Amino acid sequence: MADASSPAPVVLLSGANRGIGAAIVNELLPHGYRLSLGARDTASLAATFGPETQSTLHAHFDALEPESAKAWVAATVEKFGRIDVLINNAGSNEKVSLLEENEEALDRLWAINVKAPLRLTRLCVPYLERTGRGRIVNIASMSGKRVRNPFVGYNMTKFAVMGLTHTTRHVTWDMGIRATAICPSFVRTEMTRESTKIARDDMIAPQTLARIVRNTIELPNNAATAEVLVNCRLEDML
Repeated sequence: MADASSPAPVVLLSGANRGIGAAIVNELLPHGYRLSLGARDTASLAATFGPETQSTLHAHFDALEPESAKAWVAATVEKFGRIDVLINNAGSNEKVSLLEENEEALDRLWAINVKAPLRLTRLCVPYLERTGRGRIVNIASMSGKRVRNPFVGYNMTKFAVMGLTHTTRHVTWDMGIRATAICPSFVRTEMTRESTKIARDDMIAPQTLARIVRNTIELPNNAATAEVLVNCRLEDML
């Protein structure tokens, strides 16, 4: 829970309007966090969570539009005066197989899954440093730890997110910032709607993943977790 003796922490969350993002919103709000929510369509945020309040901001953020990231961070600081946590949740699972030549789709995957989180990290680090205990959570995937499908575009970008996370840890540790990659297997969202590899009831509930996110950002600086692997089926690595 946010410390009642200090200002309520401000969380900047991408992809907030559905799935894992929406579950994180519903997990954090009752625990005293202020939330800056980013989505391509701000109307979807209002439809899901109601109108903005003193504790929430609805912002346009499109991972394919670099200027939208700058405007979002600026609006967050203007309203709340600080940023304590960055959660890079927005992502794409557009399918690009190893032997398929689809440069446009591959470029989109890199832009959404890797370049956009890097951009937000660069923009937020100065504000996170000021808190003395800034947090960055990158929602990665088990596909960034091992490969069990032919979709090279998704797998490559999720491995890159792991590289981003560990580089961020290296660079920002002495700033008091702690970066963590959360790597779930199948999560019960629209993104996995067409998957037949595992029954939906056996997939990770987004609410469960949201609790893991909250636990991660609430850990003290001297108990940081670099990676959290979340399995819903037996994996070769734990």
